[in-house]
Amino acid sequence: MTMRRNFLLTFLIFLSMAASAQLRSPEQFLGYPVGSRFTPHWKVVDYFRHVAEVSPSTVKMQQYGESYEGRPLLVSFVSSASNMSSLENIRANNMALAMQGGTTNTSNAPAIVWLSYNVHGNEASSTEAAMLTLYALADPSNTKARQWLENTVVIIDPCLNPDGRDRYVNWFNTVVGKNANPSLDAREHYEPWPNGRTNHYNFDLNRDWAWQTQVETQQRIALYNKWLPHVHVDFHEQYINNPYYFAPAAQPFHEVITPWQRDFQVTIGKNHARYFDEKGWLYFTKEYFDLLYPSYGDTYPTYNGSIGMTYEQAGHGMGGLTVKTSNGDTLTLYDRALHHFTTSLSTIEVASQNQSKLVSEFNRFFSEASRNGSGEYKTFIIKNNAEDAEKVTALLSLLDKNNIRHSLARSGNARGYNFHTGRVESFPVSGNDILVSTVQPKGALVKVLFEPQPVLVDSATYDITAWALPYAYGLRAYAVEDKLQATGNSYAALQVKNPALDPYGYVIRWNGLQTVKLLSQLLQEGIRLRYNEQPFETAGQRFERGAIIILKTSNQYFPGLWSKVRSLADQNNVQLTAVSTGFVDRGMDFGSSSVATMKAPRIALLTGEGIDGNAAGEIWHYFERDIDYPVTLVNAEDAAYLNFSNYDVIILPDGNYKFLADKEKAEKLRSWISGGGKLIALERAVSQLSKLEWSVKAKKDENNAAGPYDAVKRYEDREREGISSFTPGSIFKVELDNSHPLAFGLGEHYYTLKRDASIYEFIKNGGWNVGILRKEKQLAGFVGSELNKRLQDGLLFGTQNIGSGTVVYLVDDVLFRGFWENGKLLFSNAVFLVR
Repeated sequence: MTMRRNFLLTFLIFLSMAASAQLRSPEQFLGYPVGSRFTPHWKVVDYFRHVAEVSPSTVKMQQYGESYEGRPLLVSFVSSASNMSSLENIRANNMALAMQGGTTNTSNAPAIVWLSYNVHGNEASSTEAAMLTLYALADPSNTKARQWLENTVVIIDPCLNPDGRDRYVNWFNTVVGKNANPSLDAREHYEPWPNGRTNHYNFDLNRDWAWQTQVETQQRIALYNKWLPHVHVDFHEQYINNPYYFAPAAQPFHEVITPWQRDFQVTIGKNHARYFDEKGWLYFTKEYFDLLYPSYGDTYPTYNGSIGMTYEQAGHGMGGLTVKTSNGDTLTLYDRALHHFTTSLSTIEVASQNQSKLVSEFNRFFSEASRNGSGEYKTFIIKNNAEDAEKVTALLSLLDKNNIRHSLARSGNARGYNFHTGRVESFPVSGNDILVSTVQPKGALVKVLFEPQPVLVDSATYDITAWALPYAYGLRAYAVEDKLQATGNSYAALQVKNPALDPYGYVIRWNGLQTVKLLSQLLQEGIRLRYNEQPFETAGQRFERGAIIILKTSNQYFPGLWSKVRSLADQNNVQLTAVSTGFVDRGMDFGSSSVATMKAPRIALLTGEGIDGNAAGEIWHYFERDIDYPVTLVNAEDAAYLNFSNYDVIILPDGNYKFLADKEKAEKLRSWISGGGKLIALERAVSQLSKLEWSVKAKKDENNAAGPYDAVKRYEDREREGISSFTPGSIFKVELDNSHPLAFGLGEHYYTLKRDASIYEFIKNGGWNVGILRKEKQLAGFVGSELNKRLQDGLLFGTQNIGSGTVVYLVDDVLFRGFWENGKLLFSNAVFLVR
């Protein structure tokens, strides 16, 4: 009896193992049909792991990182067994086709297709479609998929933004009833702030591909640049009343995009149309979604040799599980997932059918750039000096992340476009300058990221129209048509090791974000700091305004003072300059009233309903990730009840503040400022303050007189109305008063990214006009003709004294998407130096 029981138990275990080793569909694995509910991220991960475990010869799962909140980021590789057995060889061969610059035999190399789902967390149908796609490809009975995978490798990333997705899914599951309600009156169609679109820090990950400011992007692009797929699709959702969108894209196309890349978008679009036509599904192409801004999930792959595309399904955060559209149809989550699933398979099918051409044109894209460069300018020279060392190091770090080659320049003379003046000029080239050539495999990406002025064939763009890295980083640079010679030597940032000394004090030049981070750490340690408001010279060295001064005075009771200061400076790679006396050779001595003391400010950041989530997230990320300084996030709706005395600095990011519309509550804020508080207002917060009698005033539009026929317009031009008074994002040179602490470390000019028509009257009494626009036109990007007339002779950055306190006005977004490095020092000045 015991033997029979053991046999039966063994047999049942065998059957259980056999059943568990069988590939299960998403419905079988999850226990519900795809589209009947939203799948949380952990279940998606489990399903991808299940498919990889039961299909080891054709599927491989790889975790490439974690989100800020600790959720796994992963991809699955799917192909034929023979391809999977040599997956690393396929990858290495593809990288050789791209980065070695030559032309080799491409006929047998498989086409690599990368499918990216759910970069915006509340566009949640695509992750459901990712599971359907994985199952269809892994299913051994799917003969079509088996055929496609013979000459393709498919890479599936089921969720680029798991923190945002789970924020949306978890919220939705708490508000939906037993049966989903399609009525737009139902609360399940309206997410609370900040909604699930963005990641933990409220960053839009679909604007971060090139800049890589966020941990999710950094880890994903590191893997992406090890593969460089031939086709890349970014799956999105738009609003509920729109038909499905797929390639070909809309104008403007960036000029580096090849005829082949354009034509193949049409080829793919026609294949999608065939399937949609069979089902009677509506769709549109060639509208809205252009290929210009370089940091999208379609443009970044395109500028890296891929066929990059965006697919847009109706739904978004309003979609829920089911929703009534304006034409009376019911749109379900199942519908949305099915549409994305269909274009997923259609993309793979077309790639398989065109494998040889895809690979050969991919190789040609890189080999052409390696031989001839890309665009009008073949060389970009970044001027490099000690004052800009931190900015240069930050720029080169970004280039390295994008596999862009750079070198030290060869000394001599050249002639090129001066980014600062906007003119072609002769200039000397130093052996310490940085040379970035477009004559390299990544030449197209170099052109796009550095070009002074992108060519616009259509001014109706989806995003900003200027982003040149010399402006973003605040560096002097030239664009040269000739192929200048490099030394072949890489720039090596000075690795600082400050020697052990017992000086009178240390001085730190105020040059960049690493210095600000060191300042943050010193303040949090309780070390007393000073900074100079006038230049001075000592021991043969000159120090400009804003240099941080650390003295034994006021720190005499700090144990191991100099050891701690040197340790923190070394950690941040910041050079300390030892001084032996407080008596300077030129300028004001360290005991002068022009040497200001500094304390660690207590900072509150207003956030929540009514506030632009991206803007608040940029500031939050700056404090926590860039400089590691404590900040208290306060709900804006609670601001009227805030004990202002608990804070030295209050920051109002772009948004609409209800309490400022209440005279009594606004007066409470003014009283706190008058008592010594510092208010920093950005963008629309400045606009709201301008309505108060004690604040800065908006500049009046003197060009708004209407003509008798201004109301007569063509209906077909309705979407282009207002372009003459519009800028989607352009770069202006702002004149700075660099004797003011708000401009310390920035020189005489600042490059601002202008995204609206906001400009203010000069502050006449009790304040300082620190950053102004004169009559110069934009350096780069599109600005409507009427707006250009307005954006002159006005204030963009300034301070106003109210009693013993200060208001800092930052009219533009100086921390734009976390990549506008030029603005981080300006914002740091507002927080730490302005009094």
